[in-house]
Amino acid sequence: MSIQAEGDREVTLEEVVDLADAVATLEGIASGYGTMGYGAQIIVEADISDIAAEIALEKFAQAVAKTSLPKWPITSVETLAEDDDFGDLESELQ
Repeated sequence: MSIQAEGDREVTLEEVVDLADAVATLEGIASGYGTMGYGAQIIVEADISDIAAEIALEKFAQAVAKTSLPKWPITSVETLAEDDDFGDLESELQ
């Protein structure tokens, strides 16, 4: 799952590092340094993408709450099925 939030100021390196620490337990990575938003890619297992998105949003909110980042509106939530990920990798290897 990829989740992005946008706000009204640039995100600092320290804030992105805090978010990275918070999403590390979710096998996640954080982004946003120097931009007007922050985000993360995290691993969520679910049979249906809508359910995965709900779980991911809850976990993302919990991770953000552990940081000094402001609670900004979510602007993007994208799912990527494991099969889709392997399909992309296979096409790149050919």
